Amino acid sequence: MKRVYTYILPFFAFILLLSSFNIKNEITNPDPEKDKVLISVINYMLTNGHYLPKDLDDDFSEKVFTDFIDGLDPSKRYFTQEDIQEFSQYKYQIDNQIKGSELTFYHLVYGRFTEKIQTAKEYYGQILAQPFNFSKKEIIDINYKDVPFAENQNELINYWRKQLKLNTIGRIQGKQDLENEKVKEDKKFKKTPFKTLEKEARKEVLKSMKELYLRIEELEHSDWFSTFLNSIVSGFDPHSTYMAPKIKERFDQNMSGKLEGIGARLQKKGIYTHIVELISGGPAWKQGELEVGDIILKVAQADGEPLEIVGMRLDDAIKFIKGKKGTEVRLTVKKKLDGSIQVISIIRDVVNLNETFVKSSIVLKNNKKYGVIHLPQFYIDFKDKEFRDSAKDMEKEIENLKKEHVEGLLIDLRNNGGGSLKTAIEIAGLFINKGPIVQIKYRGERPVIKNDLDSKIQWNGPLVILVNEFSASASEIFAAAMQDYNRAIILGGNQTYGKGTVQNVLSINRFYPKYKKDLGFLKMTIQKFYRINGGSTQKEGVYSDIAMPSRYSYMKFGERDMEGSLEWDKVAKATYQEANSYENFDEVVYNSKERILKNPKFKLINEYAKWLKEEQEKTTFSLNYKQFIKDTKKYKKNSQKYKSAFKFDSKLHFVSPISELPLLEKDSVIADKRMAWHTNLSKDIYVAEALNVLSELKMRTQFKLVKN
Repeated sequence: MKRVYTYILPFFAFILLLSSFNIKNEITNPDPEKDKVLISVINYMLTNGHYLPKDLDDDFSEKVFTDFIDGLDPSKRYFTQEDIQEFSQYKYQIDNQIKGSELTFYHLVYGRFTEKIQTAKEYYGQILAQPFNFSKKEIIDINYKDVPFAENQNELINYWRKQLKLNTIGRIQGKQDLENEKVKEDKKFKKTPFKTLEKEARKEVLKSMKELYLRIEELEHSDWFSTFLNSIVSGFDPHSTYMAPKIKERFDQNMSGKLEGIGARLQKKGIYTHIVELISGGPAWKQGELEVGDIILKVAQADGEPLEIVGMRLDDAIKFIKGKKGTEVRLTVKKKLDGSIQVISIIRDVVNLNETFVKSSIVLKNNKKYGVIHLPQFYIDFKDKEFRDSAKDMEKEIENLKKEHVEGLLIDLRNNGGGSLKTAIEIAGLFINKGPIVQIKYRGERPVIKNDLDSKIQWNGPLVILVNEFSASASEIFAAAMQDYNRAIILGGNQTYGKGTVQNVLSINRFYPKYKKDLGFLKMTIQKFYRINGGSTQKEGVYSDIAMPSRYSYMKFGERDMEGSLEWDKVAKATYQEANSYENFDEVVYNSKERILKNPKFKLINEYAKWLKEEQEKTTFSLNYKQFIKDTKKYKKNSQKYKSAFKFDSKLHFVSPISELPLLEKDSVIADKRMAWHTNLSKDIYVAEALNVLSELKMRTQFKLVKN
């Protein structure tokens, strides 16, 4: 209970502090009291609960100043140096304003920003009304982080002109490329004059800008205030964030892999809400009348009066369409096919986001069967313990594969950004006897060792884990434990993402219960992960036993490249005994490294990665059309060298396990997705090499004696 008391003991004094606020209504803010409460409570929570507390000083103030302005104006489209100069009077006072729950800086910047948004419509409208001069020799630098703010209004308009000109020039080029392809097919095809293409391109850019600003206008004060709050919260570390209620709802859906509603993805286009996808197995998909491309005009709850949602914010429209399992919603829809108006009744239900869940495949290699398991994230539903989670699903998947007598398992954790630590520990326990899996450290305390307490080993055969530079957090805990136990060979990029911190999602209302409106949530870093060998996964991640070149090999995007990320350190090693599962571990690793070194495909991928890095660092583009086309042709010519880098066919045939066949017979959408996945697996050079490694691994006799 010690950690709980660090929050609770000063709590009542804190309530008294908040109760003493004398808050004035501010014209620009519909709920000024809520904003001030949020600032105070979040400051309190971060100061008392964050793993590495920060001093709210001038340095912190300067960071919030920069981050908030960049958050509102990342492309330098709105503010001028004159604006920044005016804002700068508060550059080193924001820390004091946070402590005093003052919002002077925020209101000044936000007020100016809303003015600039309105002015921007005039800019892009006037600029796009006239043809661009493409014979002029000029460039644009899109590295906006280093580009200075415009000196004055005239230079700001010039920034706009260049950005819109770049958008237009790209569209013209795309149109010309399409026409060149048509000429190859039909020699009589007449190309459209440049002036016509230019006019069409400007019209398309104008339409795109109008749609963008329709979406911007739908944002409310609370959305922009969230940007300010996050400029404060991220000052503690990159993974601590403020989550408004609607953001928290999406977070829960992603973590659990389910939601309640009709099972359709919606998108706002202009003033209309369009159906862009029906989720396989969901209520709308089962009902069969709603189709992709349909437009929802009205929404009614059961027998209630229909509510028109044309022109409504998408988030608000979704609130009326979603609802509890078993309730009825009636949608008035304009059909894409014939434009007819129909009323479609759908009974809401739980919708499973199937692409979130574990799936497996079986492949025959050298007359031996191997199982491939894809785990996209470590999912769990904290509210419903009976609902599926990644650990339960993984155990079932392995059991089904064992029934088909697979002789090795490949677990694919590529692009798995993490999720539930609990399920990561439980999944690790499926492959070892009981023992420590990870160490977790709270601020100012000794590490706590989290153990697998179940001596059962679900899988005692060969195990290979495939990772990449985007495998993070819980993925790294699982992979690190398997590496430290010498239970699996880790293949992938040189190292994983390097997120070795733990975040807890806390209701802000819990810390100020007298306030009745929903204040949202704070996702706050409260712990650090450590491997059982003592090293943190923070920044370092997990180094692969076998590193394979990838397109990301030289890119900067891991935790080690993030500003403000916590540092790597280590703690004492936990007590554990290596499994020493394999009699030929070193030999298999050596053989794989030799294959990779000699493989011309991997050599080409490595060269491609270096070239991508060079291109990533180029941030200037010519706005002279002839030079732009010349540069584009040069880029395409160079890229052709690497066109075949990922063209690969292992000739292996992947199939679904027998246990999944009834589902595929019932659901053609999932069946099609599985077929596409199997095709991609057969063309995946990384999976092919992982299977080579898996097929060579030999278990030690004493490890085989452990019963499943």
